[in-house]
Amino acid sequence: MSKSPEKFQIVYRGEVLTYYKPGEWVFFQRPKECGGGYWLGKTYDFVFMLEIPYPVSLKQGMQFMNELEGMIPFKSDSVDDFKLQ
Repeated sequence: MSKSPEKFQIVYRGEVLTYYKPGEWVFFQRPKECGGGYWLGKTYDFVFMLEIPYPVSLKQGMQFMNELEGMIPFKSDSVDDFKLQ
């Protein structure tokens, strides 16, 4: 599991989330057989809350988080190299 700079964690296929802070952003990588991508949500005691109800790429997820922080606008139709199958 990779810890990204203070903003979020990424949990890759076959790994588990070993530590969390309540309210922290987490990306969970989906299996390739299911189309890949990531689930994005926040961790709280006893629950993981999906913030986007569909799988996204890392780029889309980071744009979404930045939009919520008022940094840049989120564009769901943005050009991205990632495509779900």
